[in-house]
Amino acid sequence: MNLTQPPEFEDTAELPPEQSSGPRARIALGGLSLFWRTFFMLALLLLGSILAWLQTLRAFEFEPRAIQTAHQIASQVNLSRAALINADAIARVTLLKTMSQEEGLRIIPRESSDQVGALDADIYVQDMARELRQHLGAGTVVARQVNGSNGLWISFEMDGDPYWFLTDPERFSPAAGKTWVIWLIVATGLSLMGAALIARRINRPLRALSFATSRVRDGDFSASRLDETVHTSEIRAVNIGFNRMAQRLSKLDQDRALMLAGISHDLRTPLARLRLEAELSVSDLDARAHMAADIAQLDAIIDKFLDYARPDRVELLAVPLKEIVQNCAYPFSDKPDAQVTLQIEDGLQVLADGVELGRVISNLLENARKYGKSVDTGVAQMEVIALAQGKWVYIKLRDHGIGVAPDQLAHLTQPFYRGEAARTAANGAGLGLAIVEKTIARMGGAFSLKNASNGGLAAHIKLQRAP
Repeated sequence: MNLTQPPEFEDTAELPPEQSSGPRARIALGGLSLFWRTFFMLALLLLGSILAWLQTLRAFEFEPRAIQTAHQIASQVNLSRAALINADAIARVTLLKTMSQEEGLRIIPRESSDQVGALDADIYVQDMARELRQHLGAGTVVARQVNGSNGLWISFEMDGDPYWFLTDPERFSPAAGKTWVIWLIVATGLSLMGAALIARRINRPLRALSFATSRVRDGDFSASRLDETVHTSEIRAVNIGFNRMAQRLSKLDQDRALMLAGISHDLRTPLARLRLEAELSVSDLDARAHMAADIAQLDAIIDKFLDYARPDRVELLAVPLKEIVQNCAYPFSDKPDAQVTLQIEDGLQVLADGVELGRVISNLLENARKYGKSVDTGVAQMEVIALAQGKWVYIKLRDHGIGVAPDQLAHLTQPFYRGEAARTAANGAGLGLAIVEKTIARMGGAFSLKNASNGGLAAHIKLQRAP
């Protein structure tokens, strides 16, 4: 059947381990990586340098070029006016024709009805127009367009009559026209590319260190070795120190597992002898049963130590979730103090180790049966709900007991931690939930505990969905 999201899942759409709050979470969500921080700082430095260069260019190129251009145009106007004034009528016509054909200069009578277009707001053009008025007179009109004809139009008087001096403005374009803009864009692009390459080169060893640290955190010491032959002395020293630390941690982890396995193995032999001696020598049946129960409990504690010392690498396969949970729930079907309800879609598969996942579910069910009994009925009503969302499968196992004090929730998965007496009526090593969390993490998932909104404790498991 197709499952819609059950009401129980409304308490947590995502598992709490991935939604931790606090300063570190806010930095991770709202901050930038070292690469982008370095890139933006270099980019700001380069862009500031380019802006300073533009200001320098304006001071030493645009403004002097505008003054120089204004001097050239003013000289052309004055020379043209002088030549026309001193030429006779026939020579004046020839001169005007020559100026138009050879130099692209035209002298046109100015009419009162002429429609004048204002100059562009370009700083260079404005500086040039201001300088022209200083040389030709305050009443000089400088325009970009007259009667719909584009060009550089400058007014002047000759023999008391007004005229227009028309020339091509492109002849006086600053810094080879718009070429400097193209080079500016190219320089900016190359600068940003250089900033990205520098930031990437700086960030690369730190990214390798971050990856190696995550592998060490997951217990994969062999994949965390860093390059000890890099040329940068500081990075080489950090890599060498990290590799030695990882080697030492790997040795300590192996020694811990070997020690726990050895102690657990050595304890089984005297426990077996004690069980046999109790069976043969103790005549009181009640005392014999109590002794056998104590020995069985010690044996179970040894199993917990062995589980906790289990290696951190497992092979993940596609396993049927519903079948595994049903097998784990079957032993509780004949127990009068336990009821198990399942809401799991048929055919739903997860990537996990089937045996390990079964141990996890059995551990949680047994924990709920012991500590999650209803105060009214004395029966542990347990529910196992699974919901697939995207590439993840969310599993929720809850009871209807009294729950756990909020300040103790975060400590329940710590090794050897025991909560209040209401949930620790049975003796144990305090490793059950720590083993569950460690096993789920080995399978690439997440585990958390949370009080349900309507009473009881809920265990949340997040596993990868099998494709």
